[in-house]
Amino acid sequence: MAFMVKSMVGGQLKTLTGGLTEEKAEGGEKTEAAAQGMTQEEFEQYQQQLEEEKQEREANFAQKKAERATVRSHFRDKYRLPKNELDETQIQQAGDDVELPTELAKMIAQDNQEEESKTSVLGQLTSIQNVDMDQLKDKAQATLEDLKKQTENCSLM
Repeated sequence: MAFMVKSMVGGQLKTLTGGLTEEKAEGGEKTEAAAQGMTQEEFEQYQQQLEEEKQEREANFAQKKAERATVRSHFRDKYRLPKNELDETQIQQAGDDVELPTELAKMIAQDNQEEESKTSVLGQLTSIQNVDMDQLKDKAQATLEDLKKQTENCSLM
């Protein structure tokens, strides 16, 4: 539909303007530098600067992608999830200079300490509410002493 409208109206618009746009294009061949009001040397420096900035942005983007992949792979390891090949390749492309962000590393260290304390028997007992640890220790000591007395009185041993 748009093609039909363009072909019908386009020819009429050219005749109405008198073909001025075509004459300007044919009149003189200007380089891109001249069109932007620069010398050829300034234009080349400008293009080089744009290329360097583009490469820098791409490198930063690749670094960020690798950092995100590192975080994802860390959590996959922590929760024993299957590894992702895309993350592995992103980390390898960035090189060895990819690390976890410092704030995340601190949070992970704190989580690891909490998990270690919770995995111990005393850590499990402290997580239970309304438990008196001193009373529990006394009962354990009394039970041990009773067992020792019973083994001393045993005639088989």
